[in-house]
Amino acid sequence: MASTKFIKKAFLLATALSSSTAMANNFPYSFFEARIGTSPGTYGVQVNQQFTENSHLIAKADTKFSGDWDISGGIGFNGPVNEFSDIYGQLLLHNVKDKGSDKFGDEMLTEINIGFRVWLMQQIEVGAQYGQLFDSNDSKNIGSVHFRFHSTEQLSVGAEAKFNGVYGGQMMMTARFTF
Repeated sequence: MASTKFIKKAFLLATALSSSTAMANNFPYSFFEARIGTSPGTYGVQVNQQFTENSHLIAKADTKFSGDWDISGGIGFNGPVNEFSDIYGQLLLHNVKDKGSDKFGDEMLTEINIGFRVWLMQQIEVGAQYGQLFDSNDSKNIGSVHFRFHSTEQLSVGAEAKFNGVYGGQMMMTARFTF
């Protein structure tokens, strides 16, 4: 009898302390993005497709249109931190071709990263990402910070500063279409 009362009190306390609200992702993870980079000048596209509430597939390609490319794909996770921010991470496999090569791709790289996105105001998103890019002999730190204006639920435009990626440091202008 005493143990039943203890279990009921423990259950009541756990129920009172737990959150009664369910949180969903605060940002869309199914989108098509077109981007232009500077220094060096690159063009790129990215497609993300959310396949469960907290995971998504990623495919992206960037090039300078001089016989080079960086094609990557992989899987990511995403989830809410609170009602204004999400955390996400990605595991990507890159195929990188240099313009001086005749091969399909000069090297295969692995990338792992983690980032966050926050609603600064009603239509303004800011975020950052940090990760590492690995080849067979070495690794290097990579990162980015971004600002995105959501003009509608389907369209957003943004600016992104990338640090130490495949093409080095770059400023990017992006247009993203959610579906």
